[in-house]
Amino acid sequence: MQEVPHMILAINPGSTSTKVALYEGSELVAQESLDHSADELAHFHGIADQLPMRTQAVLDFLSRHGTSATDLEAIMARGGLLHPLASGIYAVNDRMLHDCIEGAVHEHAANLGAPIAHALAAGAGIPCYIADPVSVDEFEDVARISGLKELPRRSLVHALNIRRVAYDIAKAHGKALNEMNMIVAHLGGGISIAPLCQGRIVDVNNANEQGPFSPERAGGLPASALVRLCFEEGATEAEVVKRLTRTGGLVSYLGTNDAREVQRRVDMGDSEAALVLQGMAYQIAKEIGAMATVLEGDVDVIVLTGGLAHNDAIVGWVTARVGFIAPVEVVPGENELEALNDAYLRLRQGIETERTYA
Repeated sequence: MQEVPHMILAINPGSTSTKVALYEGSELVAQESLDHSADELAHFHGIADQLPMRTQAVLDFLSRHGTSATDLEAIMARGGLLHPLASGIYAVNDRMLHDCIEGAVHEHAANLGAPIAHALAAGAGIPCYIADPVSVDEFEDVARISGLKELPRRSLVHALNIRRVAYDIAKAHGKALNEMNMIVAHLGGGISIAPLCQGRIVDVNNANEQGPFSPERAGGLPASALVRLCFEEGATEAEVVKRLTRTGGLVSYLGTNDAREVQRRVDMGDSEAALVLQGMAYQIAKEIGAMATVLEGDVDVIVLTGGLAHNDAIVGWVTARVGFIAPVEVVPGENELEALNDAYLRLRQGIETERTYA
């Protein structure tokens, strides 16, 4: 009788889709984006209520590809907005499930990752994990000081892609991650620029609140002017948050969050588009320079990753300004599903050890 291969299932829930993939070792076996229509989602009061529907969608995916949860070795899920925790790979436990379902920190579709994984794994008797959620917090105390006591700096970071890329860069240099200092700039819809001190993410700009503007986010703004703007327009809190995190950045200046469209305009001779795109690169470079001071100038490499790292103009502008700090390496794109599988492989190989969410 032919032995059934033991595969890893990776799950990444988003607002209108659940992305899933099957891996055998490092090889991709199958991948789909399970889309959830607006009409389908309208039946649910909150995100947690979507759990049975999304779980069934993942079961249907497994069935379409001739497998089931009992054939899996483990399940890896994207972590949600949890309480602050160190980077690493966490076994899904009751406390984590409670915080995900109850939205203990904030309600977000990614909170469904661990509950879906648990629902599938429990019946199959296999382990399930999350890895490097956005709530990773390895700040030194000094990094939390903001200038207003009531508003400490917080760590929210694209940790999953940043740590995956950091491991790959360290391996390429023939070193362990804890033997290097690097600055990893995740350049996507949100921008996270993080100094890694011997593998720990000891600071980050927090893509929703500070640092460079991005395709959708406003980044750091003149504080007094922002306060006046809020009061002058009489905006609600939700409207202001949307303006800062969904309709800021390139959307505010150019009406699009697609950097490829902006680049097309630049290539057609649009001087405003060129200035705004260069302005984003300028701010990215400034933030990288600031993070170099966190590492006291001891920087082995600067890494540019994420979707914007496909843009040669942005990469060129940033490199020209920060290349004096350290060599710049480019790892374009991000793939959360592959990053989840890579995390499990590190766990299986003993490169990382299982952590407990408490």
